[in-house]
Amino acid sequence: MAAAHRAHPRPLARLPRVLALVGLALALGLLLAVVTGVVAAPGAHAAPIDPTAPAAPTVPGAPTGPDPSITVDLNGVNGTPSSSIVVLLALTVLSVAPALLLMMTSFTKIFVVLALTRNALGLTGVPPNQVLAGLALFLSIFVMSPVLGEVNSLGLQPYLDGSLTFQQAVEAGVGPLREFMLGQTREEDLALMTRAADLPNPETAESVPTLTLIPAFMLSELRSAFIIGFVVFVPFLVIDLVVSSALMAMGMMMLPPVMVSLPFKLLLFVLVDGWGLIITALVGSYTGNG
Repeated sequence: MAAAHRAHPRPLARLPRVLALVGLALALGLLLAVVTGVVAAPGAHAAPIDPTAPAAPTVPGAPTGPDPSITVDLNGVNGTPSSSIVVLLALTVLSVAPALLLMMTSFTKIFVVLALTRNALGLTGVPPNQVLAGLALFLSIFVMSPVLGEVNSLGLQPYLDGSLTFQQAVEAGVGPLREFMLGQTREEDLALMTRAADLPNPETAESVPTLTLIPAFMLSELRSAFIIGFVVFVPFLVIDLVVSSALMAMGMMMLPPVMVSLPFKLLLFVLVDGWGLIITALVGSYTGNG
């Protein structure tokens, strides 16, 4: 009986296998249906479409908005220069102001004379260079004030109110400066620069080129400054010689003569009002009173 029972199992034991086979068949059927639909879908929309003719391009018309062009107007209201141009010119003048100050004014001569005076006194750092430069600057403004006033009235103000162009303003403004430099320049220096530039001799003062006049003016200014410096050096040199001779006579060769002569030179400079005499001579050399 036991053997017969093992040979013929019960039908309920085969039920899970049957259910598994049925589920597998359903899954395979769904997968096949999905694959068939995906493959067949593109073919359903693959019908050819007739091409259409392209539309003709639209002809561009004239612009109706504001003018897109860019213009730069140098003049402002009523022909006066615009504020941006005035600021640009001011910055340009400030950038070249040191060169103009050195080459076309009395600054160089005044500064060289003051520096030589300091060296004649035996003072290497007193007054400092900043003090000498400041004094030379304000003395130059004092000497050049009439010339600068003419430059302002003849060139700058007419340009700002629009009555002169920039080129005309430059030509009008450089006239007073040329007159000042010609009055302080020697003919020998003008001839030297003219020969160096291989130019013909100018017939009149107005025909002297400005580029020739400026270096000739600087040479004349340096020459005048050295002459004044020599005159300033002579009395202090005499004091140094007297002090040195006195120290040698007393056998005090180890004592530097400068330590003894410096107080005497300072005393002499203060008693004769040395700064006042030098400034008076410098200013008078430009006004014709020196």
